[in-house]
Amino acid sequence: MGVKVGVLAIQGDVREHRRMLEALGVEVVEVRLPQHLEGLAGLIVPGGESTTIGMLTREYGLEESVRARVQAGSLAIWGTCAGAIWLAKHIPQFPDQPRLGCLDITVQRNGYGRQVDSFETDLHIEGFDRPFPAFFIRAPRILAVGEGVEVLASFEGSPVLVRSGKIWASTFHPELGEDPRVHEKFVEECKTVGA
Repeated sequence: MGVKVGVLAIQGDVREHRRMLEALGVEVVEVRLPQHLEGLAGLIVPGGESTTIGMLTREYGLEESVRARVQAGSLAIWGTCAGAIWLAKHIPQFPDQPRLGCLDITVQRNGYGRQVDSFETDLHIEGFDRPFPAFFIRAPRILAVGEGVEVLASFEGSPVLVRSGKIWASTFHPELGEDPRVHEKFVEECKTVGA
């Protein structure tokens, strides 16, 4: 039986994540409302604008539904760029920003600069046999990780790909290139949900 993975489809790189997952043979569901979570093993929260994601997921009732599933261990979740901010427990610049707050990391929004400071670099990711091309676009910076958060890749001394159990966050955009390996790794995680 195949695994079914959702992509939060409120804004951001929905199409690009969908393309990556479908190329891996994964059934993809665009998630806009709590009922769209039904039957999903995983959920990807794409980049976009983190405040908007936070406000709309709260307004649509998704925040509580996703939190309940993540806390129960019945949903793997991966936030990329703005999605990583939504997952973060600590955002010192904006402590009242609506968010899921289920991953014990401290993030700084636009931590590498503005849009004009966007860049591409090769990352060394734990378990990969060759570098991974990563795109950083108005990327957040992870300032600190809490206990139980594993760092899978770093750039200039800052974590850029982390996980805690079935909760993943990346500050870069793996969906913008042609390399599916991070998506593959997350799909493997999704296959362990409920196992």
